[in-house]
Amino acid sequence: MKIEVWSDFVCPFCYIGKRRLEEALAQTGFASQAEVEFKSFELDPNTPKMSDKSLYEVLAEKYGSTVEAAKQMTDNVVAQAKTVGLEYNFDVIKPANTLDAHRLVKWATAQGKAKEANELMLHSYFIEAKEIGKLDVLLDLIESIGLSREEAEKVLNSNAYLEEVRLDIARAGQIGVRGVPFFVLNDKYAISGAQPTETFVGALNKIADEEGISPKLQIIGEEANLCTDETCDI
Repeated sequence: MKIEVWSDFVCPFCYIGKRRLEEALAQTGFASQAEVEFKSFELDPNTPKMSDKSLYEVLAEKYGSTVEAAKQMTDNVVAQAKTVGLEYNFDVIKPANTLDAHRLVKWATAQGKAKEANELMLHSYFIEAKEIGKLDVLLDLIESIGLSREEAEKVLNSNAYLEEVRLDIARAGQIGVRGVPFFVLNDKYAISGAQPTETFVGALNKIADEEGISPKLQIIGEEANLCTDETCDI
């Protein structure tokens, strides 16, 4: 089954939604049969690459409230994140422009590191409060998953993968995506937002029934004392 996920690396519900999808795939046994493809989305293309403002200050300006009220606004998000094992610390997170991060993840995807790069950006921003709009930060991160710092720098100092990012965003508009996370399953069903894990489970099972897909069996314990066509563990 094919699952497309539109998300942005500064979207707190995108990380929560990613975890809930992963939980659902594990619960249903379809993790090894699902092709998950992450698509780019920019919540605010006008966000500067670097900012001295706190996230609370930006939220207060956006909603015309106080910094204290902005802090209270994030309490629900923090609580939801904890349900999937994520510890958000909005006190130290700063706003970030994600265009370069999206371009770099597209490049990492071409190097076979899609899963690692997407998780890396979300974890680095929400858990470690890394400023993922900065070039040096991005290069440090991408190097940490075994990719070439020099090649990554060439990507960031050019317009490489900009068109791919723009195409993702354009397609999102075409299919009616108004916010993220947004999940498209088998080009047939859509889930908007970080819905409960049960919602993802139901959608996965529905697709499996329609497509005649059976979950892979889970092997308990290590494989030992086993005979194959060619040899036995003697």
